[in-house]
Amino acid sequence: MVKLVKNTEIAKVFKDIDELLKLKKDNIFKTRAYQKAARSIEELSMEVTELMSGGRLREISEVGEAIIKKITELMTTGHLACYEKLKVEFLARVNSVLG
Repeated sequence: MVKLVKNTEIAKVFKDIDELLKLKKDNIFKTRAYQKAARSIEELSMEVTELMSGGRLREISEVGEAIIKKITELMTTGHLACYEKLKVEFLARVNSVLG
């Protein structure tokens, strides 16, 4: 079942992932993939929900298979495991610094 997740919400998740990966000093190509995906989703003329229900996620420019899987996970479960993991990781880092 597809959840009603707005394009702005999806784009925000991908922007957050991009920022967290930058802080983590992760692979630049990985961070750029999330940047491009967020921008492409923001610029869509229709909701991702419509594309997904029509089996047309591949029509989103600048989005590859890995991001399509993440969009699908977000749209079907309402959350994204890798995003949740990154948030927990950084929360633990902040807590250890602040002690």
